[in-house]
Amino acid sequence: MRQIAILHYASAPVVGGVEATITYHARGLVDLGYDVRVISGVGAPFDPSVETHIEPLFGSKDPDVLAMKRALDGGTVPDDFEPLVERMTAALRVALDGCTVCIAHNVPTLNKNLPLSAALRRLSDAGEMRVIAWCHDLAWTNPQYLPELHDGYPWDVLRERWPGARYVTVSDARQLELAELLDLPPDVVAVVVPGIDPASFFNWTPTTHMIAQRLNLMDADGLLLTPARLTRRKNIQLGLRILAATRAQSGRDFRLVVTGPPGPHNPTNPGYLGELLGLRRDLGLDDSAHFLYAYGDGDEPLIPDDATMANLYLSCDALLFPSIQEGFGIPVLEAGLAGIPAFCADIPPLRKTGGTEAVYFDPVDEAPEIIAARILTTLEANPQFRLRVRVRQQNRWDVLIRECLVPLLEEH
Repeated sequence: MRQIAILHYASAPVVGGVEATITYHARGLVDLGYDVRVISGVGAPFDPSVETHIEPLFGSKDPDVLAMKRALDGGTVPDDFEPLVERMTAALRVALDGCTVCIAHNVPTLNKNLPLSAALRRLSDAGEMRVIAWCHDLAWTNPQYLPELHDGYPWDVLRERWPGARYVTVSDARQLELAELLDLPPDVVAVVVPGIDPASFFNWTPTTHMIAQRLNLMDADGLLLTPARLTRRKNIQLGLRILAATRAQSGRDFRLVVTGPPGPHNPTNPGYLGELLGLRRDLGLDDSAHFLYAYGDGDEPLIPDDATMANLYLSCDALLFPSIQEGFGIPVLEAGLAGIPAFCADIPPLRKTGGTEAVYFDPVDEAPEIIAARILTTLEANPQFRLRVRVRQQNRWDVLIRECLVPLLEEH
């Protein structure tokens, strides 16, 4: 696998949007088998699987770089500009040794270190490596930077097309800006948006990581959570039938996550589990109705701890609670705190707990198809649900890296 360099003025542990992008790109590419070297002026090793090369000259705060920027901002190109570019070029050759592709964040379009921009341009023009110019910010289109920019070299390096470079922006709006600046057709500028990592955002436990990965939960079109033991009064069979109807009516990949193991006190519970497994099979739900107890170590059932349960509430899209007998209904409160809709049986304790904010159904006499239609109508009218699913499916870092970044690396 090819060695990939990622270049920026700073890298982790420096905090910033570009630095976060670099961190996720580096780790994601390593997970896919690439060798990755992060090159920056300020930073430190952040992952043992990612090579880190720190060269202070590549930063924006190096004394020589700051002195040069002060002169350039005033419109003067000092006599020592070219010698500094030569130093940068030599340092880049060392840093990039063995790399076939350099993803350069902002260096081709921002004036934080113009000698570095000029040096990278030389290496790109000479064909010493392929440059992917990842443009978060454009100096020449930003009023904040215009007083620091002047006609001619080296400022024009930031508004000229580098012939061998592949340009990438982080939004459609930035794509149009860059295309106009460089006089390019917009469609030759790729758009790869930043992402989000649900595991980090929700502070997933190792158990949640395992569940999400093994069951591929984050690609689902809808995640219904039933936090209940596998006992008859929890009415799990109705949940399965509702799931089947929801999938059939929507044509989408809805899932059901049932968190509890068989109940320990009723001797009929093992038989009930067998009935549920048979019903799941008969309904064609083996890959979409997930009983978490089955994912424990060896013969031990998996019983999610409190932190994992909190993860599941925050990661799923709705509570489905078809129980026919409850004392109170704590899951309805938990769903409310997690900010997800609660679809629950219309029995007095749950009606009292959920008030007018939950969505109810008759757990005995109402057809699963009717309940499923109510669930779908409620969810599809909810913009938060639609946004949540879109972000989960399209804006995860692993998806963006696999579907958008890797094809750019493999272009010839």
